[in-house]
Amino acid sequence: MTQHRINLHLVSDATGETLNAIARATVSQFEHVSIIYHRWSLIRTRFQLHRVMEGIETEPGPVLSTLVDKALRTELETTCERLGVSVVNVLDPVLTMLQEQLGEQATARPGKQYVLDADYFRRIDAIHYVLAHDDGQSAAGLAEADVILVGVSRSSKTPTCFYLANRGIKAANIPLVPNTPEPPGLANPNCPVVGLTIDPMALIEIRRHRLTMIAHGAPPPPARSENDYVDVESVKQELLWARRMCTARGWPVIDVTRRSIEETAASVIKMMSNWEEKRRGKVEG
Repeated sequence: MTQHRINLHLVSDATGETLNAIARATVSQFEHVSIIYHRWSLIRTRFQLHRVMEGIETEPGPVLSTLVDKALRTELETTCERLGVSVVNVLDPVLTMLQEQLGEQATARPGKQYVLDADYFRRIDAIHYVLAHDDGQSAAGLAEADVILVGVSRSSKTPTCFYLANRGIKAANIPLVPNTPEPPGLANPNCPVVGLTIDPMALIEIRRHRLTMIAHGAPPPPARSENDYVDVESVKQELLWARRMCTARGWPVIDVTRRSIEETAASVIKMMSNWEEKRRGKVEG
């Protein structure tokens, strides 16, 4: 089929993360499209908006907006109508529904979701925790973890932990390395432990890329021979050993081979919820 190529303008009065997420989720459903993104963030004055409208006029295309200021919204909509391009204010359906349910008018204050409240500082604290407890560091601090991820080297533990930290979750990760003592802190953890596994061939490809990076100055992998690190049979045995270890200890395992970091994190959060429900059941019982 013909590849459709369009400009897509994302106009936000805040950071634009909401629009980026919506655009990714919707555009991914179309296979024959080439999107040129134009991201306009922190648009809060008429002067800033005029720069946006000049950009839309120069490279016309549909507009997604999260502007909440009524005057700016009206001006943007009028310009889009004149240019013959579609504009959608993506927050409107949800705001309208909540206003009807709550009987309260929305404040229409730009960027109100980004405030220095307790949730914000909890996320920052979680990020600091991940930095301090990445790759088995600071085992003494594992008692503070909300969840511990384990798995062989390059099984997406670190990026998943950082994504969880952005949700305010303190996530530690510990590498599982064959023929080494069991990492301290895993004998009787105060939180759920979740194992991450991956297809052997996918892991080998990631590790080979890692070795290329090491040649250019990146930190080395766990101590072992380079051949074992990327040898097919060695990697298969390593993954089998790690999975058996998780099974023996009752730790759930997630296969990350075809999962995005977001999907893996969502599964971890669900497992955390299951663990907490079981713990409460034991306490109440």
